[in-house]
Amino acid sequence: MISEQIGLDLLRTYVAVCRQGSLSRVAAQTGRTQSSLSMQMRRLEGLLQRHLFQRTGRGVVPTAEGELFLGYATRILALGDEAVARLQQAGIGGGVRIGLAEEVTTAALSAALGRLHRTYPDISLDAMVEHSVALGRLWSEDALDVMIAPTSVVTADALTTWNVELQWVCAQDYVLDQERPLDLVAFGATCPWRRRMIEALVAAGRQHRIALSCQSITGLQAAIENGLGIGLLPPESIRTGSMRVLKTSTGLPEPLIVQYGLYAHDRRTAVVNAALDILLKDLPVAPEARAA
Repeated sequence: MISEQIGLDLLRTYVAVCRQGSLSRVAAQTGRTQSSLSMQMRRLEGLLQRHLFQRTGRGVVPTAEGELFLGYATRILALGDEAVARLQQAGIGGGVRIGLAEEVTTAALSAALGRLHRTYPDISLDAMVEHSVALGRLWSEDALDVMIAPTSVVTADALTTWNVELQWVCAQDYVLDQERPLDLVAFGATCPWRRRMIEALVAAGRQHRIALSCQSITGLQAAIENGLGIGLLPPESIRTGSMRVLKTSTGLPEPLIVQYGLYAHDRRTAVVNAALDILLKDLPVAPEARAA
């Protein structure tokens, strides 16, 4: 049967490419060549006899059939991981305080927390979704066991780091007026995203003003969708039906790169280690970081 030829490694590679949107990025993270990954994806398409990807200017995205298969692949991998973890570490229980940066709390991370609960039903989760600066303060007060936040808000060493690309976006019908300062939609004054945004525009010589400031990613999305101005969003937060990505040909700087990290204290309980093991499976990290 076809299903017997689709191993877990092939599924993991497929899910990684879908999430990263780039064969080269996955190749760099896994230490493999782009050509070998491309060959794997062509083999998978051949086994399924379906086109799973379509190319864009920035990489690849799954087709409608690819999105359908992605759902099944993710569930298969999650069930396998849960089964192994449940058998190996049954009986782990207790509480873990997890701090998540609100701007990068994606569906993948939410799914990871759900998988953590299903794998270790006796673990009690206290998840705090906050803006980055508030998370940095909570970490310094020892109020968190695990944290995902920009590396710029803490001085501690991260267990692993990865880059998040922030793209310039606006409403579908938004018109850039080159004669007026740019209307910006941004987080509060202490946010690293906002600081980087303004620094990039100053370096590019673009005049600007803050049209709306808030601390919620949903607030930024709503403001952008309703034409209040342009803003920076990671790819997974861009609603393509109501937003469009602005090209550098409009005079805007290149997309910005912000580094995020996964943090945990040196002395960790079995509960915290269990949480880290689950989270590392859903973060875009290199293989050596997973074994740390």
